[in-house]
Amino acid sequence: MKIVAFDDSAWVQDHPLGTVSFQHLLKGQPDAPDNFMYILGRQDADFWMPRHRHNFEQIRLPVRGDMNLGRGTVLREGEVGYFPEGLAYGPQDDPLGDAAPGERLQLVLQFGGASGCGFMSIEQRRQARKELSETGRFDGNYYCRSDGKAQWGLNAIWEHVYGERLRYPRSRYKDVIIADPKRFNWLPVPDADNVHRKHLGSFSERGVWIEMIRLRPGSRWSSADPRGRRLMVVLSGTGAGGETPVERLAAIQVESGETLELSAETETEIFVVGLPPVDLPQEESKEFDYVEISDAEGETAQVAAEA
Repeated sequence: MKIVAFDDSAWVQDHPLGTVSFQHLLKGQPDAPDNFMYILGRQDADFWMPRHRHNFEQIRLPVRGDMNLGRGTVLREGEVGYFPEGLAYGPQDDPLGDAAPGERLQLVLQFGGASGCGFMSIEQRRQARKELSETGRFDGNYYCRSDGKAQWGLNAIWEHVYGERLRYPRSRYKDVIIADPKRFNWLPVPDADNVHRKHLGSFSERGVWIEMIRLRPGSRWSSADPRGRRLMVVLSGTGAGGETPVERLAAIQVESGETLELSAETETEIFVVGLPPVDLPQEESKEFDYVEISDAEGETAQVAAEA
């Protein structure tokens, strides 16, 4: 088990546009199909991203401020968005407006999906950017090679790290799935007085699940789940995980087979994502693309490579 306290001095600049800073909370094992990275993002300036997609999954929760997903869809503060692997979203146009730099905060979990494509670690990305910068240059989201050709940056990094073209799994879902926790009921957790749960959903054949847990002051929750790893963030309240104090925005990682003993000093709300193991099928799927955005999306292809 791992508990990481929020540290307002631990911000780093890892985004290619330079307008978002990250606090790295938890991470998995590089090159494992279930690798993940849990970050807290802080918007420091106006943000814009073209329509794009990823070969990994995302779960986002704006803890302060909203997020524009493009084409009229907005992920509001307090809502939870599930972004399936391979799903295109954007273009995102998020000026700060009346918000001060750094005021908007968002929890972002990125992880390898059921396709088995995995998730590249931030250390691998940083090293690849450094090495690629010796023979070309990064210009925002793009990598410009010495021969004048431009490529979507993540594709170039992936090819540099793994020696093969990046494949995009075709999305299992037609759109980002947005849940509004306020509209779900708190249901009692068995054998735990004054502890309640909201189950927000489960997704894909992997069975990734999202839920909220609420502990009333003075209550205790003994949490064990054989289905898989659980990643938690304290959204409000104070308490302790075992002997370790936890406060707002503390992150907790609990592996399958481990038991978390959580006690609440004040009313405490926990955001929970469950990540079961990635089970690959015996027959490899052919539901992949090799282009970042296809013309079928109604946008100019950002990487005009054919499979």
